[in-house]
Amino acid sequence: MQQVRKNTFIEPGLFTLTWPIFIESFLYILMGSTDTFMLSYVSDEAVAAVGVANQLVFFAILVFQFVATGTTVLVSQNLGAGLLKEARKVSGISVSLNLFFGIVVSFLVVLFRGQFLGLFELTPEIHKLAEQYLLIVGATLFSQALLVTVSSILRANGFTKEAMFTSVFMNMIHLVGNSLFIYGLFGVPQLGIQGVALSTALSRIIAVALIFWFMYKRLPVRIKRGDYTSFNLSYIKRILRIGIPSASENIVYNTSQMAMTAIIALIGAMALTTRVYTWNIMSFMMLFGMSLGQGTQILIGYKVGAGDFEGAYERLLKSLRLSLMLTILSVIPIVLVRESLLSIFTANQEIIKEGAKLLLLCLILEPGRTFNMVIISALRAAGDVNFPVKMAVLSMWIISVPLGYFLGITLGFGLTGIWIAFIFDEWFRGIVMYFRWKSRVWEKKSFVDHSVQPA
Repeated sequence: MQQVRKNTFIEPGLFTLTWPIFIESFLYILMGSTDTFMLSYVSDEAVAAVGVANQLVFFAILVFQFVATGTTVLVSQNLGAGLLKEARKVSGISVSLNLFFGIVVSFLVVLFRGQFLGLFELTPEIHKLAEQYLLIVGATLFSQALLVTVSSILRANGFTKEAMFTSVFMNMIHLVGNSLFIYGLFGVPQLGIQGVALSTALSRIIAVALIFWFMYKRLPVRIKRGDYTSFNLSYIKRILRIGIPSASENIVYNTSQMAMTAIIALIGAMALTTRVYTWNIMSFMMLFGMSLGQGTQILIGYKVGAGDFEGAYERLLKSLRLSLMLTILSVIPIVLVRESLLSIFTANQEIIKEGAKLLLLCLILEPGRTFNMVIISALRAAGDVNFPVKMAVLSMWIISVPLGYFLGITLGFGLTGIWIAFIFDEWFRGIVMYFRWKSRVWEKKSFVDHSVQPA
């Protein structure tokens, strides 16, 4: 039987880890929906512009996930093994590494924003609005790089509440900023889409200062100044060996979503707006799978680091059952009131009718997505990072995107055809990932160096 290592780190429970992640994710999605609702006051074109621009922003943020995901897994595995000083050193290097990536990405997004947006076949008006948004938000993306890195460090140490409080504070600033710049409250100029961008940028910069304060207040082993500048290649290689494949899976997903958005743009501007409104509502359906997946990832990292493979195996199966049940329970009431929810965003009956059909399909789509989010997070935490990427390329780019074009454009099913392609992708990958976990191949892929003595 595998010997379980004893260590000085006290492992938190799933609920303790997950509920702050759930609240943080809920607020993040709520603010995205609030952005959409407030922008609908400006125009449907503004909604579409921010929806498309944010796909590029989210894609840029995925570059930061190279380091953030690697940090979460490596820190949690080292904590599970009792290697507290190793966890501290990894944390310091990851902050500096992602700051470098953040500055580079900010520069590229601002410089090439027009060319990036040109990939989407947008109308001239939507293209112009999206450029205005990206100029401001793109210039401050480096702050998001710091935010996701420090957040991943806090979460890996079990301090998920602190990451949540930072998100709450950031969203409050963002909401106030939106209200001022969109509605012109208290005599503030109405800046429309540029105002939303300024509000987003300012709230992120303030959040960075707050989350650094939390990190230095809460971490049991404080990061030293030298940890930020000691670029140990061994640590960097391990961070990127986990992070690049892990984030690559998300990049494959997001580039396929961008391709699908380009296909939707071929249907028309109304279809693009329908996609934005529908996706805002769908985001709430993903909450349980998303938060339980992240909480489970941290716990499995602890268990794999400690050598408790049986505990990790059972933990995933329990989390998967729970997340599937909660996802189904959250989807049903949303589907029942789907037309009323869509009418919050728009009075256009064609958009409401089409969006209602798409939300109905989520009864099939979302349980499959939950399979992916929870199991892939677990495989990642165990160190099995390459297999999900290979399956993502096969399922999304070789099958799902061509299928979406064939059903949506060639056969004329429109958005319904594209949603059917989404369903195929999520369920195909979910089932394959389940059997991958059952095979227990991941037990041989831990990244912890057990030759180092626990601190």
